[in-house]
Amino acid sequence: MLSAKQKSPATRKPKTCANPECVTKFVPRRLGQSVCSPACALATKDVNQTKARKALADIERKAIRAARERVKSRAEHMREAQQAFNEWIRLRDAALPCISCGRHHEGQYHAGHYRTVGANPELRFEPFNVHKQCAPCNNHKSGDIVNYRINLVLRIGAGRVEWLEGPHEPQRYTVEQLKEIKAHYRAEIKKLKEVAP
Repeated sequence: MLSAKQKSPATRKPKTCANPECVTKFVPRRLGQSVCSPACALATKDVNQTKARKALADIERKAIRAARERVKSRAEHMREAQQAFNEWIRLRDAALPCISCGRHHEGQYHAGHYRTVGANPELRFEPFNVHKQCAPCNNHKSGDIVNYRINLVLRIGAGRVEWLEGPHEPQRYTVEQLKEIKAHYRAEIKKLKEVAP
């Protein structure tokens, strides 16, 4: 007995030939047949060839991307997660001034850590620990930590600042955790960009 997909030629519905220069109606002899004759198949081969090349190129690009993902080091995953997190911080604080000097300007802004990544790697992705900071304060004044703390207390409260300054459990992120962090902050970035004026 034939399945619904394997209808006999007598029960198949007529189709219009896929060749734009042919208007023939035909009953397909096999599943997926889109042209009425070999001549029409030859006439449409260039269109199909272009689509096939594009499909193969897409498959190849995906395979290369997947292969690159498999050989990425933990450090590369960390860098990508940090980039996504930092971009989210800058978007989150876009309307706010520099956390240290309190000024708005047209220069470059960073995601400045209150407790540094070197001294407190466990606070690397803690949103209360990272705020928009101008490049001069972050690079040339080592974060201008005194003014950073004063403004941080005003922004998040003394209790949270004291928590940041307290002891924390060491954290060693796995590759899977880093992938999750990157995916999470990329999704948050997308949300912020959708609501941005």
